[in-house]
Amino acid sequence: MTDLTYLPDRTALEAVGLGVKHRRGWALRDCSFRLPAGRVCALVGPNGAGKSTLLALAAGLRRPTRGRLGVLGGAPGDPGVRPRVAYLAQDRPLYPNLTVADTLRMGRELNPGRWDQAAAERLVRSGNLSTSARVGSLSGGQRTRVALALAFGKRPELLLLDEPMGDLDRLVRHETAAALMAEAAEHSTTVVMASHVLAELDGVCDYLLLIADGRVRLAGEVEDLLSAHRLVMGRYEDAGTPREFAPHTIVEARTTGRQLTALIRPDGPVRGHWETAEPSLEELVLAHLRASGAPALVAPSAEPREGSPKAAA
Repeated sequence: MTDLTYLPDRTALEAVGLGVKHRRGWALRDCSFRLPAGRVCALVGPNGAGKSTLLALAAGLRRPTRGRLGVLGGAPGDPGVRPRVAYLAQDRPLYPNLTVADTLRMGRELNPGRWDQAAAERLVRSGNLSTSARVGSLSGGQRTRVALALAFGKRPELLLLDEPMGDLDRLVRHETAAALMAEAAEHSTTVVMASHVLAELDGVCDYLLLIADGRVRLAGEVEDLLSAHRLVMGRYEDAGTPREFAPHTIVEARTTGRQLTALIRPDGPVRGHWETAEPSLEELVLAHLRASGAPALVAPSAEPREGSPKAAA
C-alpha cells in the first residue's frame, strides 16, 4: 500500500481503524473516515455514542487504544498542531471571577501571534454582553457565547465544539449559529459540531458524521448522503416487505395503519405506486439511529486515502 503525502490544506481529520476502550467497553471501535478541510461537520449520535471521546482525541486530550487519527497533517496535541485547534467542551470551562474583558485578555495572552480580538469582541457584542460583567454572573447562554468568543478568538484552523448550543433557547440558538457560521466562512475554518439537537444543524452543516454504538454509520457530504437515499411512502396492507423493494437497500420501513413509510438506498427506479422524495437531514439521521442493523454508508469524500494518516497510535 502506497503511503501518500499528507496534505493539511485538504484534510482536517482522518481516522484509520480508530478505537478507544474504557473499563466498561469500547467508546469507539474501528472508526475510519476523512473530513476535508473547510467543512462544517455535524457530529451526531445518541448519548454515549462516542462523540465527546472523538473530540477529546482530536484535541489531543486522550490517546486511542488502537488505530490512528491525523489532525491537520500531524498528530493530535503535537506542538505544530495544538495552536491551530480550538476545543470547547460541554462544561464550558471558564473562570467565574474574571470579567468578560479579562477572559478575552487571557485568551490573547495565551495565544500570542494568533489572537483575533476583533472576532472575539464581535461574538460578545452580538449577544449584548457587557465586557465588565463577571462570568459567574452570566446566564448559561451568555457563558456559552463568551466561551465561543474565546474559541474563535484563537483563530483556529479546526474548531471542535461539544454540544455548543444546548443551553440556548431557539431564537438565541439561531442567532448564535448564524454568527458562528459567518465567522467560520470568513476564515475557512473547519468546524466539527457535536449535537443531539438536529434542528440546529439542518442548513448549517454541509458534512455529516453519524456515530452509533462507537462506530461510523454515515459519513460524507450532506448533499451526497441525502441524494443516496429516498423516502418512499404509500398505502400498503400486506404483511412483510413490498416486493418492489427487493432490489434496494432498506434502511427502515414502518407501517402506521395502512400507510407504509420507508427509507431506502435505491438501486435504480422504485417501481409501483409509491411516492418518493429526498429525505431531510433529520429524517435521514433518525431512520439510521432507529435501524441499528442498517448497513453503514461512507461517501467517497469521507473515505480515508490510501496510506495512513501521520499520527501515532
